[in-house]
Amino acid sequence: MRSDALATNSVFEANRARGAVRFDVHARDGVTRRGALHESGSLRVRFPSPEDEGLSGVFVNTAGGVAGGDRFDIEISAADSSRLTLTTAAAEKVYRAPGSAAQLNIALKAGAGARLAWLPQETILFDRARVHRRFDIALDENASLLLCEIVVFGRTAMGERMEQGEFVDRWRMRRGGRLVFAETIRLGGDIGALLARSAVAKGGAAIGTALIVPGDEALVERIREASESFSGEVGISAWNGFAMARFCAQDAARLRADMMAVLARTGVALPRLWLN
Repeated sequence: MRSDALATNSVFEANRARGAVRFDVHARDGVTRRGALHESGSLRVRFPSPEDEGLSGVFVNTAGGVAGGDRFDIEISAADSSRLTLTTAAAEKVYRAPGSAAQLNIALKAGAGARLAWLPQETILFDRARVHRRFDIALDENASLLLCEIVVFGRTAMGERMEQGEFVDRWRMRRGGRLVFAETIRLGGDIGALLARSAVAKGGAAIGTALIVPGDEALVERIREASESFSGEVGISAWNGFAMARFCAQDAARLRADMMAVLARTGVALPRLWLN
C-alpha cells in the first residue's frame, strides 16, 4: 500500500467516533426514577417528559451516524419493580466502512418485577457498511422485556440497496442466571445476492425481530389473529418462557407497520417518536 494511502487510513482510524451511555433506574413509591448517569463521546440519552409511573429515555448520536471503526457502548440496569422504555431520536445510519467494522455493544439488565422496553427506530445499512452488534441481556425470573430491532439493507425509499458489506448480530439472553437464548447472524460479502435467496429474505430489504418476555402460546395466538393485516412475512413462536416474532418485508415502511401491529397485541405503549 502506498504511503499516502497508509497515512489516510491512519488519520481515518484516529478520528473514529466513540460513545458510551451507562445508567440505572429504580422504583420509589411506585414511580421510576433515574439513578447515576454516565455519558461520554458522541452518545447521549435524554428523558423528555416525566410519566406517572414509568420513565422514557431517548438516545441521540451527535456524530450523525455510524461509520467503520466507530464504537458505541450502552449499559442499562432497571432495578426491581421499575418501568423503563428506550428508543432513539431517529433511524441510525451505518455508512460504508473502508477499514474495520463499527462496534455496537448493548447490555440490558432487569430486576424482579421490572418492565424494560427497548424500542429503537430502524438501523439503516448503506452499501459497503460493516457493523458488529452485540446484545447481552440479563433478566430476573420475574422481569418483563420487550426488545425490538429493525435492520434495513439500503435506503429503499431512495432506490438504494446494500450490495456488499458485513453484518454480524450476536444476541445472548439469560433469565435467573440461566442462558435461555443465544443466536448469532452473520451476513457478509455479496449481501444483495444473499437477501435475494428464497431461504434468506426472498428479495426483501428489511428484517426485524421482536423478543417478548414473558411469552407463551396464548400471546402467539393473539398475534396470529392480526396476520391478515401483515404486508410482509411474519413468524411467531414461543419457547423457554418467551416469545419471538421474526419479520421480513420489501421495505422499511411495510416492516415497521407489521411491527407496530404485533406490538399492539403485547399491550406495551409505543414511544411517541414511533407515531410521528
